[in-house]
Amino acid sequence: MILTRSVRVLCTGVILSLSLACGDTIINTPSPTGPSDVINTQLTQIEFRVSGNASAVKVRYSIPIDGLTQIVTALPYSTTINTVSNNLLLSIEASPLGYPDSVLIPFLSVQIFVNGVLFREANSSDSFLNSISASGTFRK
Repeated sequence: MILTRSVRVLCTGVILSLSLACGDTIINTPSPTGPSDVINTQLTQIEFRVSGNASAVKVRYSIPIDGLTQIVTALPYSTTINTVSNNLLLSIEASPLGYPDSVLIPFLSVQIFVNGVLFREANSSDSFLNSISASGTFRK
């Protein structure tokens, strides 16, 4: 009899504690501690340009997204890339492959434009076939 009464009291206690635990569901969400980071999804337009009076040039340009691109082309040359990246290491290099005999003053120029604004440039006006390059890190 004592055992039965103890079991009854224990069962009543378990049922009572379960019923108290099954109340309303409360969801605690943390309150904001400060301004949230805004993700910048605005496109940045990168344009690489090569101009001059060389008959042909070897152009190499690099961005972290696509890596190194190399092309042999006539002048002028231009290519545009759009990105949402916040930090970009940009570089361009051009090597003249030759100048026409009619050119008295050779000229070669490389430029990097970001959103239509000149970011970096390099120029050369010698008759040697040396490479010129421009590079820099663009940060929004």
